[in-house]
Amino acid sequence: MPPPRRFAHGCEETLTAAGMTFQPKRGILSAMIQREMQVLRVAVIEDDVPTSRQLAGWIAAAKPGIAIDQWYSRDEAEAAIASEKYDLVVLDIELGRERHAGVAIINAINKRHGTPVLVVSAMPATIYRSIMKALDAWDYLQKSTFEEADFVDTFLEILRSARESKQPPADLAMDPLRQRSPTWRGQRINLPLTAQRILAALFARRGQVVSYDELFDVVKSGRNRDNIRKHVSTIRDAFREIDPAFACIESVPMRGFRWTDPA
Repeated sequence: MPPPRRFAHGCEETLTAAGMTFQPKRGILSAMIQREMQVLRVAVIEDDVPTSRQLAGWIAAAKPGIAIDQWYSRDEAEAAIASEKYDLVVLDIELGRERHAGVAIINAINKRHGTPVLVVSAMPATIYRSIMKALDAWDYLQKSTFEEADFVDTFLEILRSARESKQPPADLAMDPLRQRSPTWRGQRINLPLTAQRILAALFARRGQVVSYDELFDVVKSGRNRDNIRKHVSTIRDAFREIDPAFACIESVPMRGFRWTDPA
């Protein structure tokens, strides 16, 4: 059985880079102090104790001082999510006998805080990555197919992207991991993945012409000008569904396309 997370006498166990420590149960004063110190807090939701300890250890080593809560069942995790505001959640899909407990937990997260979720599961990525993306998970790692460096890089990139997303929104907001749909003035734009790649290439070079040859590099098939024009038309139509006056993508005859910021 995994060790309990909450203890009598108002204490709880927290893993830090220095190891396990016991802290007074957080009340109003300690919550205020924590906010002032801007301590990052993450949850690792994993029913296998050695795997949970390994993931927590990697996180603590990569981000010294971070507070890590470890939960081993759906009930524990949902209770924590209801009472805590996490900066990131690392989550397995299958918990105990509940094969899709993680799906219910992600739904609970989305209803409350929209906290970024990194799914780490033994379920095949070829099937479950798209399912988790549809649930707004930020990324998916399949167990036994990645090393510590892969996990740490993904974890830190999600933290960075999440911090950037809390800044005042720009007209166009794009997730660099492309796990979430882009948004235009706060509204989600429904685009296929290839169109998202083209949009990202144009936006990254805004104000400059992106040539057809350069756009060929971001599509996997149909590397011809007619196909690129069709993708750009799809992008424009998607924007105009929410903003009929959208005109930020300019056609540059014989050369390519250019993103121009709205006036």
